[in-house]
Amino acid sequence: MSRQMRVAIVDDEQDMRQSISQWLALSGFTTETYADGQEALAGIGADFPGVVITDIRMPNVDGMTLLKKLVALDSTIPVIMITGHGDVPIAVEAMRLGAFDFLEKPFNPEKMMALAEKAVKKRSLALEARALRSELSDGSTIMKRLVGASEVMQRLREEILDIGQADGHVLIDGETGTGKTLVAHALHAVGMRAGRKLVTISCAGLADDALSARLFGPVEDMVGKPLIEEARGGTLVLEDIESLSEAMQARVLGLINELGTPPETRIVAVCNTHRAGQTIEDALRPDLYYRICAHKITLPPLRMRGEDILALFTTYLGQFAEEYGCATPAVSMPEAAQLLQAPWPGNVRQLVNIAERAVLQSRREEGALMSLIMADNEATNEALTTEGKPLKEHVEAFERMLIDNTMRRHKGSITAVMEELRLPRRTLNEKMAKYGLVRGDYV
Repeated sequence: MSRQMRVAIVDDEQDMRQSISQWLALSGFTTETYADGQEALAGIGADFPGVVITDIRMPNVDGMTLLKKLVALDSTIPVIMITGHGDVPIAVEAMRLGAFDFLEKPFNPEKMMALAEKAVKKRSLALEARALRSELSDGSTIMKRLVGASEVMQRLREEILDIGQADGHVLIDGETGTGKTLVAHALHAVGMRAGRKLVTISCAGLADDALSARLFGPVEDMVGKPLIEEARGGTLVLEDIESLSEAMQARVLGLINELGTPPETRIVAVCNTHRAGQTIEDALRPDLYYRICAHKITLPPLRMRGEDILALFTTYLGQFAEEYGCATPAVSMPEAAQLLQAPWPGNVRQLVNIAERAVLQSRREEGALMSLIMADNEATNEALTTEGKPLKEHVEAFERMLIDNTMRRHKGSITAVMEELRLPRRTLNEKMAKYGLVRGDYV
């Protein structure tokens, strides 16, 4: 899929351009060539669906100038620099300015193709994230992504709508994989800042100086705006806020004080409370915690969401079956019961992984869903939940899943669903109303 993206080759030597283009084309890449940086800039826009391979030394607009202009245009376009033997220090400087990687002449074509493959994958992910952000800017669309008919999910959607209209900073916590970042986007999309910028950064895995530079801006030689400037007037999402050092907590507290009341920019802090023996109150200094916690949303773990588990699981089964070009695996009643009783320590993220493995396994016509669930629990040292759910809950969840799957398969044809499930129209209508299933969603 990633190789359908374009690779722009920029080199003033025609033979080199053609050679690189032929190597990449033989490996399935779509290529386009430019004789210098000026020509390339005329053909490459901010939404360019691909990567750039450029020589450093060229007349008119050289490779370094092209890199700087591309970074300013769209910092997520991967740029691979081609260097001569004496240009390695320049290539290192290019990496500092944002280049994806560099190749030193004479280079191995296999190495170049491997780099191009990595680069197009990175670009594909960046474009998918951009498309998601665009989708998430529509409040009605993002609320539909918060799937679930359980009481806890209904309350969560109501909370998002209420807090989205408020002005104060927000703290979102919950176990890993529960969808905290999605909720942060939802808060922005349904709020008064929906038309403005939403900027996200993870506070984990970055040293204080790197994080400080990214947030507030280095003293000199900076490429692009610091994130607080980029998010000005909109929303700044700080993921993994519990990872902040004491020094960085002090800087963030100072930033919050500078933003005023009501804040010019809204801070949404996302924290992971699934760390052994630690709460967010333990991880943050009290003054920062109380400033950032004007509003708080705690996401429900998947194991507390009842029939939502089956609804989500069958949705992802269908998506992966379509992606891999095979039939959607059926879920039996015992397997549905196992799904409902599983502890789901990885929450929705874990459920998605199992759904994909179940589809791949069914394509090979081997194994059973139950074995996947058991293996996943053993791998995470988790046992099935022992608190028994009422039989009625299992039956209703399975019934909803069965009607939902049949409606999907028949694309909303009520007659076909009635025939397959052997239900009178009135009974089917009553059950669809009971489970919140709407025919229009399947047509």
